[in-house]
Amino acid sequence: MSIQLHQIKLYSSEPGTPKPVIRLSIPKLDIQQDQHWAFFCARGDAGSVFAQLLINDRHQSKPSNKSGEQLEFDGELSGLPEKVSLVSLAEQQALLEEELAKDDTDFLDRFDKGTSVEALVLACCQSPEYAEELFTLFDLQSLRKSGFRNLSTGETRRVMLARALAEQPELLILDDPLAGLDIAHQAQLITLIDQLQKDVQIILITSREQALPDSISHIGVFDEEKLTGTYTREEWEFLPLLSHLRAQSSERSEAMLALIQQYQHQADMPDPLVAIRNGKVEYTDKLIFDGVNWQINHHQHWQIRGPNGCGKSTLLGLIFGDHPQCYSNDIDIFGIKRGSGETIWQIKQHIGMVSSALHLQYRVSCSALDTIISGFYDSIGLYQQPSIDEIKQARDWLKLLHMEHLATKSFRQLEYGQQRLLLVARALIKRPKLLILDEPYQGLDFLNRQLVKNALEMIANNNLSQLLYVSHHPEDSLDSIHNFVDFVGCAETGYKTVISHNNP
Repeated sequence: MSIQLHQIKLYSSEPGTPKPVIRLSIPKLDIQQDQHWAFFCARGDAGSVFAQLLINDRHQSKPSNKSGEQLEFDGELSGLPEKVSLVSLAEQQALLEEELAKDDTDFLDRFDKGTSVEALVLACCQSPEYAEELFTLFDLQSLRKSGFRNLSTGETRRVMLARALAEQPELLILDDPLAGLDIAHQAQLITLIDQLQKDVQIILITSREQALPDSISHIGVFDEEKLTGTYTREEWEFLPLLSHLRAQSSERSEAMLALIQQYQHQADMPDPLVAIRNGKVEYTDKLIFDGVNWQINHHQHWQIRGPNGCGKSTLLGLIFGDHPQCYSNDIDIFGIKRGSGETIWQIKQHIGMVSSALHLQYRVSCSALDTIISGFYDSIGLYQQPSIDEIKQARDWLKLLHMEHLATKSFRQLEYGQQRLLLVARALIKRPKLLILDEPYQGLDFLNRQLVKNALEMIANNNLSQLLYVSHHPEDSLDSIHNFVDFVGCAETGYKTVISHNNP
């Protein structure tokens, strides 16, 4: 039996608009039982809305996004199998938020680790024997007793994949399937998808042309809210779509650079900007890394590389000041010794941050416009009256990102990719001395991923900010970065770093 969609339209009501806004439009789509599809997101978040439509219809609920916003639905949808599972950044974020809401550390005489990886997988699995297979398959054996909210982004993604397969679905929907996974686990997942296609139908939602396993037979393209075309795998290989999108992203990147240069307000800083001596992070039951000796000088851009769980985000947290062990380490930031009486805001005012941790923390209901403005104040939400100039700059960013119509919409009601794009603008708007980018492209469509990547390349080449950059995808490498921190070692004994400089 095939999955058939005919004249599908999803609407949502936007504040200040006289009529509902179309979020998804599919004139006709027929997914045969023996076909495995990928849906490529050229522009917009329609792919994620499509995934939510399929999962919500199977659960016989009114279509909604993860924020609970109701969507009006017209059209015919038939043929969905009984068991449908979805893995997405939004689902991952929602589970993390549930775990944070249950944190009882303040009421206990010990640290509340939250629900363990083992318990989360077993809760979705009727067979303990099958659960054991999944722990091995997704490299989770050493993480079984770890609390979910204490895992890295890549580790949480592997847990979500294990939970989805534990449900033994007939249809598996993977939205941005490689997000957060290191290179080794990306390769494993691609191989696994090809193996699974014999037993389960696969639908991928992706903005990466490199993320297509051999088993994918058909590709659909979402451009803005509409499914604009469907192609066989052979037809897709010769489609000129990607070259056209790259040309558009280059034009908008130039506009982004001009906007950043228009508002220059940086303070002079001593050299080095950052110095870490014998850096170490250790918990009662686990050493993350030690022996980190790293110095960031003027005009240097750095990429931090290593497997999931090695401590990349933790190291960035030591610099940013959000990690609890930043004060037990010997760190100088902008010529100030950490812990010598400086306020955290004295440091953060010169740093822009984009990360999954920040995305998770941003659980307030401020508007899209206020989200960008909050970058001036390094706050989660906006709690003071911004200046006229700050409001103008934020509106310029919304216009550049083609998000002016969302200015008054709550951050929480936006799709994950729209939220991430706002957080990128929030980091860039004050043109910080240090720009910390921890997997910045997660959830972005192809055009906006290219836009942000091009802009970062220009920022680095013009030394408008100094980049500290993390990405697991080879295609995301920036030509302007010639300095690297590589984590080597293993989870059992902890990691060390290797510092390298490759002259251009």
